[in-house]
Amino acid sequence: MREDFTLGIEEEFQLVDPETRELRSHIEEMLEASAHLGDQVKAELHQSVVEVGTPVCRDIREAREAVKHLRRSLITAAEERGVRIVAAGTHPFSHWKDQQITDRARYLDIVNEMEDLARANLIFGLHVHVGVKNRETQIQVMNGVRAFLPHLLALSCNSPFWCGRRTGVKSVRSTIFKRFPRTQIPDLYHSWEDYQKYVALLVRTHSIDDAKKIWWDIRPHAYFETLEFRVCDIPSRWEESVAIAALCQALVARLCRLLEQNLEYRWYPRAVIEENKHRALRKGLDARLIDFRQEAEAPARLLILELLDFVDDVVDDLGSRTEFEYLRGWVESGQTGADRQLAAFEATRDMRAVVDLLAEETRRGL
Repeated sequence: MREDFTLGIEEEFQLVDPETRELRSHIEEMLEASAHLGDQVKAELHQSVVEVGTPVCRDIREAREAVKHLRRSLITAAEERGVRIVAAGTHPFSHWKDQQITDRARYLDIVNEMEDLARANLIFGLHVHVGVKNRETQIQVMNGVRAFLPHLLALSCNSPFWCGRRTGVKSVRSTIFKRFPRTQIPDLYHSWEDYQKYVALLVRTHSIDDAKKIWWDIRPHAYFETLEFRVCDIPSRWEESVAIAALCQALVARLCRLLEQNLEYRWYPRAVIEENKHRALRKGLDARLIDFRQEAEAPARLLILELLDFVDDVVDDLGSRTEFEYLRGWVESGQTGADRQLAAFEATRDMRAVVDLLAEETRRGL
């Protein structure tokens, strides 16, 4: 197995009652029904959330098949237990106050520490792990990748509703998670030692137990030799998840190639990247982002197409040309999941119709 640029994809799904379309606390039944999948299926903080994670995949082809297999298996298990699987960054109308917390020590500790901040964290994300064995390289690549996190968010926006309200943003999930500590865009770290000093300070001052409680939009994983992208809403469609994972992988590979040539992508301050993130979460693919090179506004679609051009040198080596053709079509003329949710609501004025759309899109093509 190639040691660098392996892939692992984690998706967090909603467990929904097929009659009421509300979230249902049903995780224990789902774990029992999915026992044959082993640790690829896990509980999360709320009992109405189920997480699945692929094995370590050598390339995007393996990742594609693993994502489809896990979604298909999860949907089958859910139907056997009388629930539906829905993929979206938030549920359109279920309220966090009505959700039960999973009875696991880790989650109970988080609730004891953060109380309603944790209980209200009823959100669903896509996490992509890209293998980078060298810890020093992880830090250098993370510094460069930060500038492109808003581009990834713009693609993945899939949470325009919260507690039965149209929020006015396309990724309200991003604003909800912002209330947790140690989230958002990371600062610049000039070396692995520099980063480790930060972690050691937090552990020594009893802020965290270990680096697993650093929840940035991208982070060096505490235990795995990966960079973990955490900025995205979970897309409803499996092909969108896989395409975003292919872009994450290509970004890492392209920046690693630059480092091998003693070159670096320019590093930008966190504050200006955060500005672009805010624009992305509000408008998705229709946003106007700051083009840092021109120091001017530009359409998000144009900047994402430029990003696809930037990483194109590594796409064929990674075997992800199919995903990049899909990405180009999506960026040029497609919609985000949030756009499709909003259109369904405008057509019906019924949040339940939005849930039905999401359930259908979650199983589409499987």
